[in-house]
Amino acid sequence: MNAMMRRVVIGTTAVSMALAVAACGKAGDDDNDSGSSGDKTIGLLLPDSVTARYEKFDKPFFVAKVKELCSDCKVEYANAAGDAAKQAQQVSSMITKGVKVIVVSAQDSAAIKSSIQTAVDKGIKVVAYDRLAQGPVSAYVSFDNVKVGQLQGEALLASLGAKATPKAKVVMINGDDADPNAGQFKKGAHEALDGKVDIAYEQSGLWKDTVAAQKMSAAITQLGAKNIAGVYAANDGMAGGIANTLKGAGISGIPLTGQDAELAGIQRIVAGTQSSTVYKAFKPEADAAAQIAVNLLDGKSIDSLATETLTSGSGDKVPSQLLTPVSVTKANIADTVVKDKLYTVAEICAGEFAAACKTAGLQ
Repeated sequence: MNAMMRRVVIGTTAVSMALAVAACGKAGDDDNDSGSSGDKTIGLLLPDSVTARYEKFDKPFFVAKVKELCSDCKVEYANAAGDAAKQAQQVSSMITKGVKVIVVSAQDSAAIKSSIQTAVDKGIKVVAYDRLAQGPVSAYVSFDNVKVGQLQGEALLASLGAKATPKAKVVMINGDDADPNAGQFKKGAHEALDGKVDIAYEQSGLWKDTVAAQKMSAAITQLGAKNIAGVYAANDGMAGGIANTLKGAGISGIPLTGQDAELAGIQRIVAGTQSSTVYKAFKPEADAAAQIAVNLLDGKSIDSLATETLTSGSGDKVPSQLLTPVSVTKANIADTVVKDKLYTVAEICAGEFAAACKTAGLQ
């Protein structure tokens, strides 16, 4: 091969190699666009799979709204399954994947602080969802949680009616102290109940039906079945465990509160084994979080969305959007969860609840 031919072959080979490298780089960029690098990726971290709302409503509503606002965006999702350490690992995974915004409902608002700081140090924006996490979060979306507790307390008093006296013994089963919302619910409930009834037994149920059931059993032993006028349960999941304990102890006809408007809770209200719940419309909350996340992703202002400022447990001032909760009793099921298409009448009134639904005017 002469010198001229060698130069041609070498040149051709070099061009081919350059094209191959460029092609590989382009493929890598495409992979990154699809979510591995996260240029248009938002992380969604939810705290547990026991509370029905997160998997059934929050996640699909959030994903759908993000896609509506940003057709080429991707949502990376993970659920902590009630494990704060696992959620910390999930934040680390999101950082590794290169997501640009993380929306997180903290399993433990204090424990997640260092993970949030690490994410922010990497240039990632963090939005606290439903629970106000500690650390330098950019925004918070939730409901007025003190108002939730007030609604719960007021509903309990309304159900007690003339029996609501300073001598009426009420059992209070609160949420998990690691969740800042639990403290706010508790605060609001005490504002409504203190001085009007005797909160004779108060414990944390840790958001678990089994724990709440155990606490209710202890309360019955301590106070006596005939001496309990009503029960404050911070959410519907715990109310389910408490309702079973009350039934087992032969206690019926006393008020039992809840929260989250879970289907089982609504059905218990229809059946008369739970007196009320609090409906926090999941879609507006998820939609609001998605809008803020996309705005942060695009570098747009969130001032018109997060119009209030709250102080987190770490002392950080957080722009916040707070939505309005609604108390639900048998009287307004049709005008709330049915009207908003959260559940159909057929879903609520299935099987053993059919007769009770007719009595309640739902069929």
